[in-house]
Amino acid sequence: MVPLYVYDEGQCDPKKCTAKKMVRFRLVAPLPTLKMIPHGSIVLNPMAEKAVSREDAKRATNHGVVVLDLSWKNIETFPKMRGDVAQRALPYLLAANPVNWGKPLKLSSAEAISASLYIMGFREEAEKVLSKFSWGEQFIKLNQEPLDRYSSAETSEEVVRIQLDYCQ
Repeated sequence: MVPLYVYDEGQCDPKKCTAKKMVRFRLVAPLPTLKMIPHGSIVLNPMAEKAVSREDAKRATNHGVVVLDLSWKNIETFPKMRGDVAQRALPYLLAANPVNWGKPLKLSSAEAISASLYIMGFREEAEKVLSKFSWGEQFIKLNQEPLDRYSSAETSEEVVRIQLDYCQ
């Protein structure tokens, strides 16, 4: 089991907030402050230089995965992280949530956590997270081919190379 965490800035509509719903269903542990991010964990950051991949699986199992629930409108102000965490970006995927359906890279917190788990090889855990959302299964269907390809890659570099097939 991969420990999952969320830091929620409270910037989205509480009725649509996937972070709050994941906390309610005890799928993720809430982090009251950024200082509470577990040492050695993987922090999902869309501006990270390295993509999440299978090579992150052991770190995820040992230290967890953290998603920061921030508004996409303020993404350029992504908080500075401590040096002991591994920041990882997700590769090209399409959102299936009702707010950003079909938009590339504009994933909800639930989609981001699920995609990272799937890519690292924790498919059942990824599906469990999405099972709490009416559109959750659609996220996997919409991104089935790239998710399978990304999850077969061993390194971040391979994930980035595969991503180019979808971005051009």
